[in-house]
Amino acid sequence: MSRATEAPARAEALRQRLEQWNHEYYVLDQPTVTDAEYDGALRELQELEADHPELQRPDSPTQRVGGAPLTAFAEVRHDMPMLSLENAFDDEELARFHARVIERLGADDPDIEYVCEPKLDGVAVSVLYENGSLVRAATRGDGSTGEDITLNVRTVRSVPLRLRGDGYPGRLEVRGEIYMLHSSFESLNALARARGDKPFVNPRNAAAGSLRQLDPRVTATRPLQMCCYGVGHVDNGALPDTHEKIMRRLADWGLRVSTESATVRGIEGCLAYYRELAARRDGLPYDIDGIVYKVNDLALRDTLGFVSRAPRWAIARKFPAQEAITRLLDVEFQVGRTGAITPVARLAPVFVGGVTVSNATLHNFNEITRLNVQIGDIVIVRRAGDVIPQVVSVREKAPEGAGVEVVLPDACPACESPVEREEGGAILRCLGGLVCPAQRKAAIRHFASRRAMDIDGLGERLVDQLVDAGLLNTVADLYGLRREQLLALDRMGEKSADNLLAALEASKATTLARFLFALGVREVGEATARSLASHFGNWQDLSAADEERLREVDDVGPVVADHLRQFFDSPSAMMVVSQLRQAGVHWPEHAAVSRADAAEAGPLSGQTWVVTGKLERLTRDEATAALQSLGARVSGSVSAKTSVLVAGPGAGSKLARAETLGVMVIDESALLSRLRDEGVAC
Repeated sequence: MSRATEAPARAEALRQRLEQWNHEYYVLDQPTVTDAEYDGALRELQELEADHPELQRPDSPTQRVGGAPLTAFAEVRHDMPMLSLENAFDDEELARFHARVIERLGADDPDIEYVCEPKLDGVAVSVLYENGSLVRAATRGDGSTGEDITLNVRTVRSVPLRLRGDGYPGRLEVRGEIYMLHSSFESLNALARARGDKPFVNPRNAAAGSLRQLDPRVTATRPLQMCCYGVGHVDNGALPDTHEKIMRRLADWGLRVSTESATVRGIEGCLAYYRELAARRDGLPYDIDGIVYKVNDLALRDTLGFVSRAPRWAIARKFPAQEAITRLLDVEFQVGRTGAITPVARLAPVFVGGVTVSNATLHNFNEITRLNVQIGDIVIVRRAGDVIPQVVSVREKAPEGAGVEVVLPDACPACESPVEREEGGAILRCLGGLVCPAQRKAAIRHFASRRAMDIDGLGERLVDQLVDAGLLNTVADLYGLRREQLLALDRMGEKSADNLLAALEASKATTLARFLFALGVREVGEATARSLASHFGNWQDLSAADEERLREVDDVGPVVADHLRQFFDSPSAMMVVSQLRQAGVHWPEHAAVSRADAAEAGPLSGQTWVVTGKLERLTRDEATAALQSLGARVSGSVSAKTSVLVAGPGAGSKLARAETLGVMVIDESALLSRLRDEGVAC
C-alpha cells in the first residue's frame, strides 16, 4: 500500500484517538496517555494534514481545542473561546517561536517583552464579574462551551465574590487555574484514608473532582485555590495596554495572581527564566508542568493574531517528562474494542510524576522489539502528570539467563480465539469478535457513549457486571434488559434501574450518523459517519453500497470502504442491526442523493465552501449541513477551487491562504443572510 493511500486511514485513526484522549483528559478527568504520547500523535496528524491538504477537516483535533462537556451541569457558551497553547519542548523550539514573533511583527529590535508565568497543573476556569459581582463560573470544556460551576467556585475562598476597589469594567471575564497545594492535597488524602475512602491520584485530579461535585457543600470542604492568568471578554470599561499591568490591576481588585511571574526581554530572558524556575520546581508548593510565555504588549498581540486553535503571541515551554527507574516484572495483554491486543508492563512499584506507578504502556509489539526489553530488565519509566506512564528505555539488562523474552500470544488472552498480526507487525488482533468478552465490553461502552447512542448511566462497571452475568452478548441485548435483572446486580437500586431503563428508551430515537458511529466500524469516526449518513440518507442504500460507491463519500478512502463493506457483509453484524431496529431504534431517513444530484438541485451547485474559525450562531456541523442542503460541497481545506470561505474569529492559515488565492471571504452574518435568502431556517 502506498504512502498516499495510507495517509487518509492514518489521519482518521489519529483523529479518533486524539478525540478519545481529549474526552478522557478534559471531560472525564481520567487521562489514559502521557502528554508526550498525545503531543506526538497531534504532531503526526498536523504533519499529515500539512503534507496532504485534502485531509484537513473542520472537525480535526488540529482545528479544535480539546473535548466536549458533560451534561451533569448546565452548559455555558464562552463569549470568547478559551483557546489552548502551542507547546515548545526544548530551547530550539522556543527560539523558533520567538523568531516567528519577530518576523510577523517586522520588528528591528529582537528584545521584545514577554511575561513568563508558571504553567499550573490544575483546571482552567472562566469567572465572570458584572459590576464587580461574581455572576458565573464555567469550566473550559471544549474551548467554546463549558460547564456551569458557579455554585462550586463561589466556595473557593481565593475567588472574591465581589471585586475590591473600583475602576473595573462593567463586565469582566477573568480566566485562571483552580488547583490544590501539595500540603492541602496530603491533608485531604490523609482524611480520606482515615475514613476508608479511596485517596486521590494527584493534586490535579483532586481539584477536578472537587469542582465537579454536584453538591457545592462538598466542594466547600476541599482546599482549592485559584490563580488568575488573563482575561477574556470585557465590556463597559477598559483595561491597561500590557499583560503585566492587567495582572497588577487584577491583584488590586482582590484576585490572586502568580508571585512567580516575571517580565523579561528577548529569547535570552525567556531561557534564563526557564532555567531558574526549573531549578526550583521541586520546591514549589504546587505542581507545574511548564512555563507560559506571552507577548506583553496587547497591541502587538492584536497584530500577531491567532491560528485556529491557539494564539500566535503565546507558547507553553514544557518541562521534560519526569522519569524513574524500576524493574519490569511481567508483561500482560489487554484486548480493545476492535480486537487490538496491547502489551502492558507490570512494574515493581515506583514513585514518579507524583504518584506510585505499577503499570505502564508498551504501546505495541514493534515497540517491544525496538526497546529490546525482557521481563526482569531494569527500565526507565516516564510520567508527566498523566495516569498511565510509558516504558521509554532499558537502563540495565537482567543478568544472563535471568531475563524472560516477551512472547506474542498465539491466542486471545480473553477468549482464546485465533489472532493475526497486521501488515507491518505493530498490531496483533483477536479474531473472536463478539465471542470475545473483552471486545464485547468495549463495544458496548462505545455504543452507549455520549457521542454515540448517549445512554446515560451505563458506565464501565455496570457494563462489566452485565456481561459477566451473561445478560449482554451484543449491544442489541441492552434493549431487552428487565427491571428485575438490573435490581439483582450489585449496588443497583430501584431509582438507578429505572433511570437506566428510561435512558435506554430515550436512546432509541437517534440519527443515522450516531447509529453508524455507535456500531463501531473500524476507522469510522463521527465525521465519517456524518458524511456517510448525509450522502446515502438511509440505511438500506448505505448498507447495499459497494466499495466504489462508498468511496464517493468525502473522508472515505479504500481502507475505510473495505472496513465498511466487511461489516455490511457480516451476517452476525447485520443480525445485530436487525435486532436493534426490531427493538425500536429508529432515525429519520430520506432517499439517497448522490453528490452530483445534490449539486444539480441546489442553488450552490458546483461550488466548494470552507468553514473556519469560531462561529457564534451555528455549529460547524449545522453550517456544513445547511450548505450541503443547497448543493454546495463543503471541504476542510482551501484551494484554488474554493468558491467561498466562511471565516469566524480565530481564523488562521486558511484565511491567509484564501486571501492569497483571491477566494471570496465572508463572515457568519453574511452566511446567515445567504441561508435565509435561500429559505434555510437558521
